[in-house]
Amino acid sequence: MNLKEDYIKSLLFECNRYKSLGDKTFVQLDDSDIHWKYDSSGNSIAVLVKHLSGNMLSRWTNFLTEDGEKMWRNRDSEFEASYRTKKEMLVAWETGWNCFFDAIQQIKPVNFENKIKIRNEAHTLTEALNRQLAHYSYHIGQIVLIGKTIKGKNWGSLSIPKGQSKAYNKAKFGD
Repeated sequence: MNLKEDYIKSLLFECNRYKSLGDKTFVQLDDSDIHWKYDSSGNSIAVLVKHLSGNMLSRWTNFLTEDGEKMWRNRDSEFEASYRTKKEMLVAWETGWNCFFDAIQQIKPVNFENKIKIRNEAHTLTEALNRQLAHYSYHIGQIVLIGKTIKGKNWGSLSIPKGQSKAYNKAKFGD
């Protein structure tokens, strides 16, 4: 493999890892949970998913030939009324991620020479990908925090549970 292929492999690994955190959060939630907000100015999980899906569809549809901010996208509406059910939300979540992963599969080493436009601002392919990785991880962190806040003591840890680091490391490294 070369550096460009290694980068795409690493990016895919990280994006799958963050998607998995969202997936594991959604498993713990019911229909009413996805609409919970800390206060009236906050975003619910459903709204965050609507925004992420809208962003992914806009950024990754024809990303090598068109600006990533599509004329058909209505970003402001992503922060308004969202999905009625968890099932509807999950369909949008998967649709956004499928668009992203399908686009990444199109990347060839020669594409690293392309300029990718987002809101008419030119980015190298690496800059555009890093920008989106940071954006997705930011919002998925919010989703996880909201899920954890909703579930409280009933939250199932998505990583090493508090107080379990020693046992985890022992299992990984032995005595």
